[in-house]
Amino acid sequence: MNVFDFDNTLYRGESSVDLALYMIKNNKKIILYLPKIFYNLLKYKLCIVDKCKTVAAINDFMKNALSGREELLGAVEGFWAEHRKKLNRHMLKRIRSGDVIITAGPDFLIKGIANELHTRNLLCSIIDTDKMEVRYLNIGSNKAKYYKKKFGDQKIDCFYTDSYNDRALMELAEKVYIVRNGVPKLLPR
Repeated sequence: MNVFDFDNTLYRGESSVDLALYMIKNNKKIILYLPKIFYNLLKYKLCIVDKCKTVAAINDFMKNALSGREELLGAVEGFWAEHRKKLNRHMLKRIRSGDVIITAGPDFLIKGIANELHTRNLLCSIIDTDKMEVRYLNIGSNKAKYYKKKFGDQKIDCFYTDSYNDRALMELAEKVYIVRNGVPKLLPR
C-alpha cells in the first residue's frame, strides 16, 4: 500500500488556504482572518504548530467569519471547478484503488474531488459542518494515529509527502519520497 499526502503533493498549493481565498469574493469578512491564516500556515511549515491553538483558530474562523454550513459546503463545487487544474495529474496516476490519501485538509473539501483521486481511502481532518467546528485535526502525529486506527499494522510501501511535519508517517514507511514541484525524490535512509 502506498500513502500520499494531499497538499503540495497531489495538489499544487494548500487547498484549505485556496478555499478561504476563493470564498472572499462572496464574503469579505474572510479578509480579516487572512493574517491569522497565513501566520498559522507559516507555523505549520516551520513544524512548530500547536494543535490546540490551530483547532481554536479554525473554529473561530468557521463560527465568526462564515455565515454557516451552507456557505461552507456551497463553495466546494465552485472551488473545484476553478482549482481542479491544480491537481498534479502525474502524481495522481501513481495512485491505485487500495492506496491511501492522508491530509490535514477538511473532509468536506477533499470529498468534493474524491472521484478524481483513484481511491476511496481518504483520511482527512473531520469537520462537523452543523456545529462549524473541528472534530479531528489530522496533522503531524495525528496522521499516523489515524492511519493506524484505520489500517492497523498494515505496512506502508511508499509514502509521498512535501513536509517533514509528516515524520510520524515517514517512520511507518519502507520508502519515503519528498515531492517538490510535483517531482518525487527518494529520501535516503
